[in-house]
Amino acid sequence: MSRRLRLLDLFCCAGGASAGYYAAGFDVVGVDIRPQPYYPFPFIQADALTVDLAGFDVIAASPPCQRFSAATPAHRRDEHPDLIEPIRQRLRAAVAEPGGPWAYVIENVPGAPLLDPITICGDSLRLGVRRHRLFESNVPLVGTPCWHDRQTPPVPVYGSYGQRAGRKPVVDGEASPNTDAARAAMGIDWMPWPNLTQAIPPAYTHWIGVQLMRHRAADETRRRNPPGRDATPAPYGDASTAAADDACPADPVTQPRRHNGDDESRLAVVPAADVTPPAGLRHCHCGKPLRRPATGRWPRHCSHACRQAAYRTRTRTTAQNGEAA
Repeated sequence: MSRRLRLLDLFCCAGGASAGYYAAGFDVVGVDIRPQPYYPFPFIQADALTVDLAGFDVIAASPPCQRFSAATPAHRRDEHPDLIEPIRQRLRAAVAEPGGPWAYVIENVPGAPLLDPITICGDSLRLGVRRHRLFESNVPLVGTPCWHDRQTPPVPVYGSYGQRAGRKPVVDGEASPNTDAARAAMGIDWMPWPNLTQAIPPAYTHWIGVQLMRHRAADETRRRNPPGRDATPAPYGDASTAAADDACPADPVTQPRRHNGDDESRLAVVPAADVTPPAGLRHCHCGKPLRRPATGRWPRHCSHACRQAAYRTRTRTTAQNGEAA
């Protein structure tokens, strides 16, 4: 694309979600009704329901979750506002306007009334927290399966870690972490504890942002190459020209099967052919889908031969750059 896409992050707080979108390639501006001294990007103090949305390609929103959070006592949930439906109506109206944003994303906790949401799990992204979050969008997105297979328990980044006198441990027999441990677990190094307890790990929105970029690249490709005109495939990894809608084989992505309520145990998984990631997302440079092992990280190549080919390409490019210099 000829310019970086612009994303407006409503209810941005201290910028955990914004950092992930920025890492995915967006220019980010945050909006919050309260001052946010730790927010690392351009910031507008305003009401998310009235702020001007013009000039942005994507609108992301994380309305307050206390009304739907399991951590909020049932008798106190009505004290917190339900802003999901008002913000959804506003974002849908903005997307429908000529020249308005082409995509929106709404984030919230499990139990929130999002429509056809995907789930992202911190365990699957190999973070130190589990912190399941839901994401709704007007464009198709792919979530993560749940891989609760770590040998150590997730870091409990919530509560006040002993700041209040007489406070019980986060979990019976479990000591609360310190801020440094929480920052490492979340992948965030600029927030104090109170912001960390409410933050979205940047890895979550980077996962979302990469998919949004692929959708936008596919739209650009379709505009440049209308039906009936031969299109030359772009090289893998070129977000400005790669077609996200290229056909690809079924990818054995997995998703969680309902368990017996035991959240600590590893969830069983079943094949889910209908959640094949877009081309370029978890695919080898040769175009074949990658297969994630039962435990461990995603591989970068589908075979040893592809790994060697990528190494030769990098070596050749480095040598040519050296000669040109």
